[in-house]
Amino acid sequence: MQPFELSLTEASRAVRARELSPVELTASVLARIAAVEGRLGAYVTVAAEAALAAAHRAEREISGSGPRGPLHGIPMALKDLIDAQGMPTTASSHVRAGHVAERDSRVAERLGAAGAVLLGKTHTHEFAYGLTTPQTNNAWDHSRVAGGSSGGSAVAVAAGGATFAMGTDTGGSIRVPAALNGVVGLKPTYGLVPRTGVTSLSWSLDHVGPLARTVQDVALVLSATAGRDPRDPASVPGPVLDRFPGGDLGGLKVGVPLNHYFDRVTPEVEESVRGAIERLAELGAELVDVEIPMARYIQAVQWGLMVPEATAYHERSLRATPDLYAADVRILLEAGELTSAGDYLRAQRARTLMRDAWARMFDAIDVLAAPTVPMTAVEAGQEAVEWADGTTEAVSDSYVRLCAPANITGVPALTLPVGHDRAGLPIGMQLMARPFHDATVLRVGRVYEESVAGAGRLAPLAA
Repeated sequence: MQPFELSLTEASRAVRARELSPVELTASVLARIAAVEGRLGAYVTVAAEAALAAAHRAEREISGSGPRGPLHGIPMALKDLIDAQGMPTTASSHVRAGHVAERDSRVAERLGAAGAVLLGKTHTHEFAYGLTTPQTNNAWDHSRVAGGSSGGSAVAVAAGGATFAMGTDTGGSIRVPAALNGVVGLKPTYGLVPRTGVTSLSWSLDHVGPLARTVQDVALVLSATAGRDPRDPASVPGPVLDRFPGGDLGGLKVGVPLNHYFDRVTPEVEESVRGAIERLAELGAELVDVEIPMARYIQAVQWGLMVPEATAYHERSLRATPDLYAADVRILLEAGELTSAGDYLRAQRARTLMRDAWARMFDAIDVLAAPTVPMTAVEAGQEAVEWADGTTEAVSDSYVRLCAPANITGVPALTLPVGHDRAGLPIGMQLMARPFHDATVLRVGRVYEESVAGAGRLAPLAA
């Protein structure tokens, strides 16, 4: 096995045991990037020289005073919305061409303090305003979309081009590409990971979180990045989340949605996710049918919040350099100028009602289990999907539909692989819990993951 094939947990264990040096690990991952990047397009910037220098520094530190923690010497990537001092942050947009970060984001600062090695920046759908990331190809089938907006981060992890990566999630932008590329992605509780130094899409919906190969991997990254930052007014104190007990799930109540989450999903997605839910029951969980509250308003609330907030953020540059935006993003930003204050306030009020209704739903269950996305990765350029009931839906609406509730309510949401369709493309299951119960979804995800074969493997088509 080559070092780039190791999961974060495996690599960390080898580095701490002095069986693998950070330099060997980083060099292996950089070689992997060089081998597959031409077909994948996961990276905007690869800082190979700086990464190797950081790996040498980590090796000296570990040899001297020992590792700072599990991320010391581990190569990782940042989505190109997340500032790292001296490195471009372009948001994969011509609007930001030449922009270089003057200081670290809080996330980059914390990862640096943990000793992680920064490889570079991964592509996003421009300014995170889309669900496909057109610059990047799916790691399992290069003719299909990577998912978005954290598509570059998901593909880099799935292909072995990063041991872990950071993404952002406003309407599913961590979970969608994670599910489509067969990796694990976590959207933490709103505010748990600070967004200081992260380019915003929609301030009240934005989350920062990790993508990695296993549930334990993302738990380690969350532990290093969570916590209050006074520069982010929405941030909150975060718990240390290093370990999660294994064993069965006895006494745990898993909610199974009666509506919304299994409406208009492909048969293969439904079969795989329902099979995974049954596996949770075999592991000791009690399955409880639940009705998803206010389901008919989910997408209206999501767009009613996101569109005007995004337009407000881009107001100056949209007026100064509109032609520098990609057409799909510019149309959405211009549409936001037509949203009235009344519509925005109604969306805010509806969000409050939805949060309260979801809190009551979680009084009866510990975790909600559901599909992450209704279908696997579509062909690049496909704009719509036709469902068996005769309806036609935009691909972006399809991918956001099942993820949006966790952004609106701020609850933690974890996606992990649970199967493949007939074409061999990955299928993801989403686990959600009440706010600040991130440890619960991680525990359930880890217990499930340890009960099945093949967890954490690389995408075979990226070889």
